[in-house]
Amino acid sequence: MAQVSSVNIRPGVNVLSVLPHLNYKAWFALAEFVDNAIQSSIDHKKELRAVAGNDYRLKVDIDFDPAESKITVRDNAAGIASSDYQRAFRPAEIPPDASGLSEFGMGMKSAACWFAPNWSVRSSALGERTERTVFFNIDKIVMDSIEELNVVSIDVAEDRHYTEIRLENIRKFPHGKTIAKIKEHLASIYRGYIRDGSLELCVDGIQLTYEEPAILIAANYRDPDGPLVEWKKEIDIDLGDGKSATGFVAIREVASTRLAGLALFRRKRLIMGSADETYRPEDIFGRSNTYPYQRIFGEIHLRGFHVSHTKDGVKWEESEDEFLRKLRKVLSDEELPLIQQAREYRTRSGAKAARKDAAQALQNTADGFRQATPPANDIGLELGVIADTAPTAVVANDAEPQDISEADREEAELRLQFRSEPWIVKIELSYVGDPADWLTIRNRPSITDPEPREILVRVAMLHPFMAQFQTLDSEGFSAILKVAAAMALAEVAASELGDHHPSAVRRFTNEILKTHFSKRVIDD
Repeated sequence: MAQVSSVNIRPGVNVLSVLPHLNYKAWFALAEFVDNAIQSSIDHKKELRAVAGNDYRLKVDIDFDPAESKITVRDNAAGIASSDYQRAFRPAEIPPDASGLSEFGMGMKSAACWFAPNWSVRSSALGERTERTVFFNIDKIVMDSIEELNVVSIDVAEDRHYTEIRLENIRKFPHGKTIAKIKEHLASIYRGYIRDGSLELCVDGIQLTYEEPAILIAANYRDPDGPLVEWKKEIDIDLGDGKSATGFVAIREVASTRLAGLALFRRKRLIMGSADETYRPEDIFGRSNTYPYQRIFGEIHLRGFHVSHTKDGVKWEESEDEFLRKLRKVLSDEELPLIQQAREYRTRSGAKAARKDAAQALQNTADGFRQATPPANDIGLELGVIADTAPTAVVANDAEPQDISEADREEAELRLQFRSEPWIVKIELSYVGDPADWLTIRNRPSITDPEPREILVRVAMLHPFMAQFQTLDSEGFSAILKVAAAMALAEVAASELGDHHPSAVRRFTNEILKTHFSKRVIDD
């Protein structure tokens, strides 16, 4: 065993002054230390088991000390061997084997400098009887162009093996919610190692666990009474040139706008998509107000890809579009149409909540209209859910008469003055059947009808168009209902002008929305 009295940190001393400005997030910076510990335990697995027994398990402890503005990261891996000391502390010194988690030769240095101007590394290597400590004062090193640091050594037992990193005078110390996010993200990043029991990762004495999302087990949306299916699909995509993507994609049993999405791994360690920062390309997930965005999740393991030097991004080059195209094809396969199921499937509780919001939207529309309409105009508004009257058949212009039970409809009645004429616009929300049209005019008045003339508008709440708005609150639903009412009234009014003014529908819609349904009017 060679004696180590100093470490040479040349070349690249000035690089240390740049490292604090890296675009790190706290959890990815801390992950650099965990990566080194994991790789050390993998490289020396046999030796560690020989000393600690076959039940040896890597343990990494991260402790935050706000009173001292200090973060400590300690592990029971194999430590830094004397033969590796010069390489371990020299910036950008790539390890001999870069196929693991330690590949750039910058992880510990860049993360430590990002966190703090003062830090130290204390380590005892397995099979060596020496504990060595190196102290870094980045400002002094850069100012004095120091290229060699002293190593402080003491004797320890041969079976001692650990590394402890102390980060002091933290530039921006994490508190409260940030520490909670660090825990959540680290558990997500290292879920594979936590899952197989090879890593015990603790933050402030609390062992981290990863909560596995429950997978939806339900009948196909096309056959609600059919057999139950587990909505999970294995993925194996060949992208050529040694690149591939394997893993699974599934539907969450409970939708989550925050946590749905894909997690992308390389070498068993998450690179993109930890916790609430999941990878959700629009080609697969659609926009944020869609069900696929809330329900689809999965784990994809990439091979043959490079990653960013902070290990929080994939260098796709030209492969991302092909990956997404092939993934979408797999997830849309008729045998298990996962994307379509995520889009169309409705839970009873979800439908009940959406209907409650829609009902509240009727009330909001009424309340807002009352505020927007001056009482001097003698224009009134009535709103109510049909409950005391028996179901009736409505004679419609756009469809055949249809009976709708009280349980399947809710109705609002708006009375307004449009172009010097009084009108009644009834908005009926329908929850029956498999509607072909989102909006229908169920009763179109004649120009000779007595005033006020009445329009009955039916909005099909089970129409696919409405599915993408199920995550809206009642205020969002209210806006949609106002547009429906305006379109219907504009169409009826424009039809009375004959065939020579097709732009009237658009013009009247704009006028109605501005005059009667504008939030600007309400605020005034």
